[in-house]
Formats: sequence, C-alpha cells, structure tokens
Amino acid sequence: MSVVQKLSGNFEVLRHLPGQKRVPFYSEERWRALQDARVQATVQHAAKTVPHYRDLFRAEGIDPREIRTAADLDRLPLLEKATIRQAPDRFLSESASEQNAMSFVTSGSTSTPLRIYHDHRSMLANIAYGERERDVLTRLSGKDARWRELMVVYPEATFLKVLDFYRKRTFIPTRPDRLMLSVAEPVERAVDTINQYRPDVIVGYSGYLEMLFRTVVARSLRIHLPRLVIFGGEAMTAPGRQLINEQLGLPLIALYNAVESFKIAFMCEKGEHYHLHEDLCHVRIVDRDGEVVPTGESGEVVISNLVNRATVLLNYHLGDVAFRTSRSCGCGRTLPLLGGLVGRVEDILILPEDTFLHPVAIWGVFKARPDVLRYQLIQHESQLFELRLVTTDEPTYNRLLPEILRDLQALLGQSATIEPTFYERLATHGRTGKFRAVISMCGRSNHAREQGAALSSPAAEAAP
Repeated sequence: MSVVQKLSGNFEVLRHLPGQKRVPFYSEERWRALQDARVQATVQHAAKTVPHYRDLFRAEGIDPREIRTAADLDRLPLLEKATIRQAPDRFLSESASEQNAMSFVTSGSTSTPLRIYHDHRSMLANIAYGERERDVLTRLSGKDARWRELMVVYPEATFLKVLDFYRKRTFIPTRPDRLMLSVAEPVERAVDTINQYRPDVIVGYSGYLEMLFRTVVARSLRIHLPRLVIFGGEAMTAPGRQLINEQLGLPLIALYNAVESFKIAFMCEKGEHYHLHEDLCHVRIVDRDGEVVPTGESGEVVISNLVNRATVLLNYHLGDVAFRTSRSCGCGRTLPLLGGLVGRVEDILILPEDTFLHPVAIWGVFKARPDVLRYQLIQHESQLFELRLVTTDEPTYNRLLPEILRDLQALLGQSATIEPTFYERLATHGRTGKFRAVISMCGRSNHAREQGAALSSPAAEAAP
C-alpha cells in the first residue's frame, strides 16, 4: 500500500476515535441519538444502493425516510441466513466495489458457508470503536499498552484477515505483542507455548479455553497464569466459568462479535453481563414468530448492523439465543445489557489420552470445499465417528470423500473410525432449532462429570 493510502487509513481511524471510551457511559438520550442517526443513514444508504432493500421498500410501500429510530426497524421483515445465501449480491451495496469491500466467510455451528462483505471505512472505524473494549482490558490487565497477548485461533480466522488489513492500510502500531496458537494444537504444546511466552492476556474460543484449563487442573500441570482471560465465539458453561474465575482466580470476560457484525456486545470489569454496542448494532430478542420477548425471557438474537456499508443487514436473524436484563451495571456504563448468551455452547470432541479438539478445527476441513453444502460430525464413542455430508450430488461426494477422510483422520487420529454417509439434506435439531455441525455423545458435559474430583483439587501452580 502507498503512503497516501496508509495516511488515509489513519485519518479514518482518528476521525472516529474521539470520545469512544466515554460512549458506554453516555446518558440514554445521548447514545440513542447516535443510534437513531446511524439508523437513518443506514436505511437511506440501503434504499438507494442495495437491490434487496430498494425492492423491499417499493413492494411494501415503505418510505425509507419514515424509518428514523431503532424501533422503526420493526416494520421490516426478519431476514434469514438462507435468504442471503441464495442471493448474496442482492444485499451488497452497488457502491461497494471489490476495491473497497472485503469478503469474509462464516459458518459457525451451522456448517453452511455464508459470505459477508465489509467496506474498508467501517473496518477502519472498528479500530476506534474497539477503544470501548480496550478500556476494560487495560483496567483488568493493569497495562495501558504493549501487553503480551496469546490468541487461540483457527489459522484462517476472520480476525487474522482483519489484522492483516490493518497492517497494510494504517501506520497505527499493533498495541499488544501478539502470538497466535492454533486450536488444533495438543494441550501439552499449548501449555508449553503459554509457559514460554508468558502472556498477560489469553484470548480464545470459550470451549477450547474451558477444556484447556480443565485439563491443566485435572493433570496438575504447571502453567503460567495470565492477568486476564477473554473468551468469545460461543457461550461458556457455568462450571467452566467457576473453574477459571473462582478456582484459578483469573479475571474472565467475554466479547460478543460475529462476522455479520464486528461489534455486538462486551463484558465490563464486573464480568457479569454483556453491554450492547447499541449505537453500532441494534439488537432485538424475539420468539419464533418474530415478536420481541419480555425482558428476562430467552429468545433468538436479531441484529441490525448500523455501520457496515457493504453487505447491509437489517433485522437479521443471527441464530444465537440470549436474554435481556433490566438491571443496571455497577460499572457505571449505561448501554443496555444482555443477561447472557444461552446458545452457541459448542460440542468439544474428547479424544484418547484426554486430549480434545474444538469444532472450529473440523470446520477448517470443509471451509475451502464449496461443493460441501453441509456437514455433520457425530462422535458416538471416543474413537467412533459418524460423518454426514451434503454435497452438490453423489458423484461429487464420492470424489471428495477420500481427501476429506484423510484430513479428518489427521485431526482425530489414525486409530479413529469414521463412518461416512451421503445425505441430500440435513435437518436442524434441538430446542433452539439451530443446526449443530459437531455433536459429541461423550463430550464436555460427560468429561466434566468424570473430572468432578479434579475441580476440587488445588489450582494449577503459576510458573515463577
């Protein structure tokens, strides 16, 4: 990138930076004014440049100028993932050319890829918005800058792509010293890396972090304890939180982000509730009929991204389950609160010798294979797996299967038995109706019971 492009990137960040740490403490009237302004700007942009919304407003007889507040967004129908998947270009702004939009692929636990584009300006502004979350991190870690951060990620994670974009488009230095650790690494290697790097902060998928620290305690492994643990990507079980926060004495907070919206919510120093970035991403909690549920009642998360100008998502059914709370937070922040996330508790695969594998490592096998429309891996026993594959047709299934089994065998172990089957479709299961791509019949919950005695043993010793 040229010096001019990097200077332009810096300008975009600095333009949004003033006051970001104070926004979560604004009065409700003030942050709602920010929210309403972004609602109006996003709707006007969608009506002019996004084919789906241009046709929707015309068909429904809605004047975009009448959508002036977040509450007015309720007039728009719910937007399902399947609708975007069928015609992603209809949700991409005509003003967002390939030169100023970046694509990301998400599948989460649904296993079905979905491509989302983010415009460069909103991605740069995201650095500034991050000051709200970094304010919490610096308070808990005790460091204002250059903390040592270990990130447990999938090698092709969205964050790494975003970080590379920041390095190319700005002169802003990376504040922490970061080291990346793959979710596919065995626990012994992960512990060795932590002991050698001695991070101040560890960030990762909650399921991986929970099993990592559970294994450390169960095996009485010696490990350097960080100042702070940050989890995301899924909910964490109550026993996992108790182990990390209370037994090991580590501050534990979470970030709630998605490829569809880089900023949804964050936990503060109290580590109890999620503060919603309501001026950046409006959140509704609805029932199966799309009606807002009462405060305190669990429902499905619906978001409206108010900053991205590439793929525009209004009233988008994210697929998670959560609930709101009317309580205020003792930290003094005034943004609305999510009481917690109920969904996205991923199944961890427990492998021989008490090793484990996070579902995102399984996703890595299928992410670059677009002919796999959906997959489901079920662990029936420690070494017995059932693989269900939906491909474009059965000849494609037969062609891809050998290399897929080879890649899965490398992750699950050569002694694992994998029984594959071709499916024309896979239905959702469970009370939330959300498809689970990885299911363990002998996973985290059973492992927690088996290791119950370990949870009352002394905490792992911190490395000197």
